Amino acid sequence: MSMPETDDTTLLGEERYRLLVDAITDYAIYMLDPDGRIVSWNPGAQRFKGYEASDILGAHFSRFYTEEDQRNDLPARALQSALTEGRFENEGWRVRKDGTRFWAHVVIDPIRDRAGKLLGFAKVTRDLTERRAAEAEIKRNRDQFEMLVQGVTDYALYMLDPDGHVSSWNAGAQRIKGYEAEEIIGRHFSQFYTQDDRTSGEPEKSLEAARSEGRLEREGWRERKDGTRFFAHVVLDTIRDENGDVIGFAKITRDITEKVQIQTALAQAREELFQSQKLEAIGQLTGGIAHDFNNLLMAILGSLEMLRKRMPDDPALLSLLDNAVQGGERGAALTQRMLAFSRRQELDIKAVDLGGLVHGMMDFLQRSLGSSARIETRLPAGKALVVTDPLQLETALLNLIVNARDAIAGEGLIVIGVAEYEVVDGVEGLTPGNYLQLSVTDSGEGMDPETTARATTPFFTTKGVGKGTGLGLSMVQGLTEQSGGKLKIDSEKGKGTTVSLFLPRAPEGNLPSSQPAAGQAQPELPQRTLQVLAVDDDALVLMNTSLMLEDLGHTVTEAYSAGEALDILESGDATFDLVITDHSMPRMTGSELAVEIRRRFPQLPIVLATGYAELPSGGDAKLPRLPKPFSQKQLHDIILRMTAPAASTTQPVPG
Repeated sequence: MSMPETDDTTLLGEERYRLLVDAITDYAIYMLDPDGRIVSWNPGAQRFKGYEASDILGAHFSRFYTEEDQRNDLPARALQSALTEGRFENEGWRVRKDGTRFWAHVVIDPIRDRAGKLLGFAKVTRDLTERRAAEAEIKRNRDQFEMLVQGVTDYALYMLDPDGHVSSWNAGAQRIKGYEAEEIIGRHFSQFYTQDDRTSGEPEKSLEAARSEGRLEREGWRERKDGTRFFAHVVLDTIRDENGDVIGFAKITRDITEKVQIQTALAQAREELFQSQKLEAIGQLTGGIAHDFNNLLMAILGSLEMLRKRMPDDPALLSLLDNAVQGGERGAALTQRMLAFSRRQELDIKAVDLGGLVHGMMDFLQRSLGSSARIETRLPAGKALVVTDPLQLETALLNLIVNARDAIAGEGLIVIGVAEYEVVDGVEGLTPGNYLQLSVTDSGEGMDPETTARATTPFFTTKGVGKGTGLGLSMVQGLTEQSGGKLKIDSEKGKGTTVSLFLPRAPEGNLPSSQPAAGQAQPELPQRTLQVLAVDDDALVLMNTSLMLEDLGHTVTEAYSAGEALDILESGDATFDLVITDHSMPRMTGSELAVEIRRRFPQLPIVLATGYAELPSGGDAKLPRLPKPFSQKQLHDIILRMTAPAASTTQPVPG
């Protein structure tokens, strides 16, 4: 009775097993006999391999292998491995009924009875074609990304572990920072920071900020392997796993040193352009103010000069008059400084010996300093000739000495030096050539960089109210640049100041010397009564000029414009010996008037009264000029020169 029950249980278990195997469609599960022939076939095998059970049962399993694998006897070796090892497992290409291939994962297990006799093999195959394609795609993407990262050389792209140690390194990182991958991987990224940043804990702060914010972006100085520095733009991104835990950091660094340098240079160029435009505007303004101021001073000083001749010899009144004249002369000096700054003053360019000029001024300069300050000179043994205006240079040197005296507060040392200076490639705003450096160095309090930068700005002064106009250094700068040179200030707080004038060296024998030849005195010419046409659009100046001329005994006809002057000349009512005209007049300037007079009356002498050095295009630059404000003596001297029988109307007359 018990035997049938056992057979029924066994049969029931086998049926259940068969149903289970047949229900599996994701796996090919089938049996082989000991020779490798197929003895069972489930629906999964039919789906993978394309064979019906009636097509494949009894066939050898080697037909599922590729021809190459069959030639290499891989099916037999697989069965042998299963017998000797107890199990065979591998992956490889297999062939379907229609000839297409799929990537299979294969397991072969030997089946034995209780006595150990081989009954056959159980074979389980799974189609992994899609998974393998996905893995291949991932690998391809990973390889492409690796190639991309390694191909980037303008950026340092590398990874850090959670503690900040370098875990990857691309070619850009090697180029920018100088480390090979084997030198840096495993080391802490803080070594890229400067010593000051490491001391202040900047690397740790960066990691902490990236952890809390998820991303950090900064700029700062970093160090290369060789110790040199570069300015870096840095991005640090936090990398987290699916649980949100930090597994590292992605770091991108770019060397922007050149960009920062270009931006700095551009900002400096913009600032220099702005300063140049500002100074040009101030120069135009001061030039215009100086012209109007000259006219006022002309009227004031001329009237005071005429008043001195007519007033009684009363000491009290004369002292008041002297005060007024001194005030007017100080105004004239201020005007000359304004014109020097705006580069519109008349320069009498000569070859000036710097050593002779300094020696000739030493007594006067020492008296200007007092007894407690000393002056030393460091001058060359031979002549040191430069191209400039000697009188203006004397004034400039006096300005520098006075500034040095004020800087040392009356006690200390001032050194005047002259040295050779050659410019080869046009640096420091100087054209290539030979220069002489005239320098004034004091042992005073010095200036900070901000004050040094503003020192030549017009009307800027560090002196007390009433002790400086702020135009001294501006005037010196204007003279130097109008002479073709440059002014430079070197100063440090507490260590004194050196102001240097770089002036072009005079070419040998091409310029008149500032030293008059011995015994070459100007002859006094006879006085005669002249018919003078005076032209000026300013009524006060014209009246003053007429009074001076009449006081000298001449007959004066007044014209308030260039057009009126031409009408008077064309009328023929009078024959004129001389025309004295202002330069700056509306509609037609004095220079343009002179051109027209030369065309119509070529023998008529003309004098241009102006404080400007610049004449408009088309004007005669050789016209004799009378500087405003001029005195009666200057007026008298130029009239004698212009009306002498041998006088040339094109001969410049110094004022």
